[in-house]
Amino acid sequence: MSLSFLAINFVYVISAALFIFGLKMLSSPATARKGNLVSAAGMLLAIIATLFAQGLDFKWILLGVVIGSAVGLFAAYKVEMTSIPEMVALFNGFGGLSSLLLAWAEYQQNPDLSVFIGIVAALSAFIGGVTFSGSIVAFGKLSEMIPSKPVLFSGQHLINGAILLAAILAAVMFAVNADGLYGIFILIVIIALVFGVTSVIPIGGADMPVVISLLNSYSGLAACAAGFVIGNNILIVAGSLVGASGIILTKIMCKAMNRSLANVLFSGFGATTSKARGDGPEGEVRPASAEDVFYILEAADSVAFVPGYGLAVAQAQHVTKELGDLLEANGAEVMYAIHPVAGRMPGHMNVLLAEANVPYDQLIEMDDINSRMDSIDVCVVIGANDVVNPAALNDENSSIYGMPIIETHRARTVIVLKRSMKPGFAGIENALFYGENTRMYFGDAKASIQALVAEFKKAD
Repeated sequence: MSLSFLAINFVYVISAALFIFGLKMLSSPATARKGNLVSAAGMLLAIIATLFAQGLDFKWILLGVVIGSAVGLFAAYKVEMTSIPEMVALFNGFGGLSSLLLAWAEYQQNPDLSVFIGIVAALSAFIGGVTFSGSIVAFGKLSEMIPSKPVLFSGQHLINGAILLAAILAAVMFAVNADGLYGIFILIVIIALVFGVTSVIPIGGADMPVVISLLNSYSGLAACAAGFVIGNNILIVAGSLVGASGIILTKIMCKAMNRSLANVLFSGFGATTSKARGDGPEGEVRPASAEDVFYILEAADSVAFVPGYGLAVAQAQHVTKELGDLLEANGAEVMYAIHPVAGRMPGHMNVLLAEANVPYDQLIEMDDINSRMDSIDVCVVIGANDVVNPAALNDENSSIYGMPIIETHRARTVIVLKRSMKPGFAGIENALFYGENTRMYFGDAKASIQALVAEFKKAD
């Protein structure tokens, strides 16, 4: 065993430790940015160590680094915060595609694979292909290039089952005798790409946070399998970490929706647009003007902002932070209640509020804010819908019944910022909007909050 081999693997151990520490730091908003840098440093070390391995053509690697860096920088500077979920979906997809291509290239170089390597090569190609095409569909749904509602078709479960069975049979044939079965490998890739589409397209936009975290897990599992194919330890470790953390996050997201993963993947949630599969909420809508809302907020001792996707669409995070600062200067306690599945990806609201420099200690998780909701003077709901719908608690006929929500209806006063009374992704009307303690403040969220900021400044 050469000294260079030992040195490279020693660096891999350090890189793996940095990945683990970075992942741990990502669990808290206060340390998430540092955790990202620590993990990136670990990846940089792993790349440098890998470059010292024999048989690598540096000119192609450097070309890839230049092209990838240029695309990444352009995307990072140009993408809007509302489009971050779509970008994450694409990242997951390209991660899966890279694992597929890696397995493909290794098979072309060495077609006489052992049974074990044949199995992991088939897994890398299949999971990578599913991740790529599934992520493209998720990207299309999030960007509204394709309908965000579930696209259901007759016999879809049977078709998906048949596709999966065909993939397993093809993988077994390939693993038993990979040499000379290039056509079977191509078939595995084609089946994977088709299965990625047919398995994601029936899932509604309301479930996209779960789908994104699951696809993230898939990309890690594909990378782990690719690591076995080429015999690279750090790729195995990194892929395992991504796969495991993605599965854990997926479980957390499902728990936050009080639904099983099978229910998310196979139920077609959001396919209907009925009110609540019942008679719908009753009551009177009470509109409010900017001046009305100003007087309510000006008298409040505690204010909780509840952000949703509408905040992201309106790019209202900065003016919300400005309004929060004005409320604090007026003597009010300000907090931001975060639902785990608010937005279109895990942590979407946290990212938006962090961009606006909202203090981390003001970000309150759902269970913590619910325990004190009765004492909060004003809840300001900005673009959230299903995650604050009381039907989840008291309407057994509702499609979201049993889903944990931020119980804003228990606050003394609720101000809801929305463009219209249009239902959310679940396709049901929100009883909160008809509550006796609710005032509807209609309009673009950013413009509406700017009007409130102007009222506060005028009062000074």
